Amino acid sequence: MNRSIKKSLELLIEGDVLSQKELRNFYSVDSSSYQIFPKIIVVPKNEKDVINTINIAKKFKSSVTVRGAGTGLVGSALNTGIILDMKNFNSLKINRNNVTVGPGIIKGFLDKKLNERKKFFPPNPSIGSFCSIGGMIGNNSSGSRSLKYGSVIDNIIEITFIDGNGNKILLPKNKEISKKILEFSQNINIEKFPNVSKNSSGYRIDKIKSIQDSHKLIIGSEGTLGIVLSMKLQIKDNPKKRILCIVEYKSIIDASMNCIEIIKTKPSAIEFVDKTTLNQINFKFSPKTQCLLFVEYDENINLSQKNLKIITTGKIVKKLLKDSDISRWWRYRDSSLYYSLKSINKKKRIPHIIEDAAVPLEKLSEVFKILKKINKKFKTKTIVYGHAGNGNVHVRLISDRRQLQTVKKIAIEYFDEIIKLGGTITAEHGDGLARSEFIKKQYGKKNYKIFKEIKHHFDPENVLNPGKIISMKSTIIKNLENF
Repeated sequence: MNRSIKKSLELLIEGDVLSQKELRNFYSVDSSSYQIFPKIIVVPKNEKDVINTINIAKKFKSSVTVRGAGTGLVGSALNTGIILDMKNFNSLKINRNNVTVGPGIIKGFLDKKLNERKKFFPPNPSIGSFCSIGGMIGNNSSGSRSLKYGSVIDNIIEITFIDGNGNKILLPKNKEISKKILEFSQNINIEKFPNVSKNSSGYRIDKIKSIQDSHKLIIGSEGTLGIVLSMKLQIKDNPKKRILCIVEYKSIIDASMNCIEIIKTKPSAIEFVDKTTLNQINFKFSPKTQCLLFVEYDENINLSQKNLKIITTGKIVKKLLKDSDISRWWRYRDSSLYYSLKSINKKKRIPHIIEDAAVPLEKLSEVFKILKKINKKFKTKTIVYGHAGNGNVHVRLISDRRQLQTVKKIAIEYFDEIIKLGGTITAEHGDGLARSEFIKKQYGKKNYKIFKEIKHHFDPENVLNPGKIISMKSTIIKNLENF
């Protein structure tokens, strides 16, 4: 069958059709701990290639999984069947207040081109120099400044994609499909949606308030509803001035509680790092310091820093105004994933599973208490950093116990607690192989039934990235590479 499907693809595809072992190896992994070997890789040259790939996959009962730059942390771009690498879709057209791009554009390249015009696209994942815009659409990326500017879902104007039927759709301009999406949204049980400022779990049907919002359904859908060909992004003027304040705290609970007050001063970012990251920073902190908050403002600079000084329960140890200094200190925060991995012996690393939950800000301190309980019960240690202003913490687990069932038990316990707090199991990295099986628990039976109806409407033959978001199997500990 592999030979037949390859032959069929080669007859119709203008781009590349690849099946060499070393390339299948390359596309079998991303930045997660998972590994799944695909049968064939297609690098389409144009939209006709995308449509033909979907139609041939349906004929041979194969799957099509779209892939960006492979920086995902939960295996969203891994699957058997065909991998569709969209790197050739790298068009870029900058207008006054928006930019139209192909999914293959790398965020770092877009940033550079926009900066030349003193503009920026607000979502800023720490891996931004390397991730693709298509990947950012797939998992509804955000980053440190989402506190003020929102996630990808809040910064997109239009999306063009090919659905699982092979139809080209432009949203929100396609009124018929927009109305259908609005219909789905009007039937949801909104109370079961997480009460958080950012969320990358399930289908974000809660964001559809009118037919003008219909395109938002595709954002965060991990290539399960369609293959994105292009999108129009909202861009903003670079801030004229910024200030970054570094605040040290003797208590993690104190820092998390203080965020509730700090957010009232309207910062563009409130980021948290624990001792693992602060120990890497070339600065003499107090020996009693347990964690830091990075608090940034990009307007009303003087008033904002005065207000911060009044309400902070920590100690402001640095005020940075020069762009070069601000960038240097942000690099420390953006390197937290690297520092956490560097500081953990490879044999003690637990895969990225519980690393991206978010809760309502007033419940953030509860998350640290939950982690303390988990550490005690499962004899683990944790490294924590993240977007404190959004109640979003990234957790790295360290353990001598390599039984995979322990990983699953920790995830079940942690996600149960996060859902009880009104939170989300993933704020910005997506569901993928790590979390799709928990979506029903997150949203309840009624909403999950609507998610299944949405999937069936756009992809009736379940060709597009099967097993993600709508998942019939447990994949949390399956396919863990060399673990």
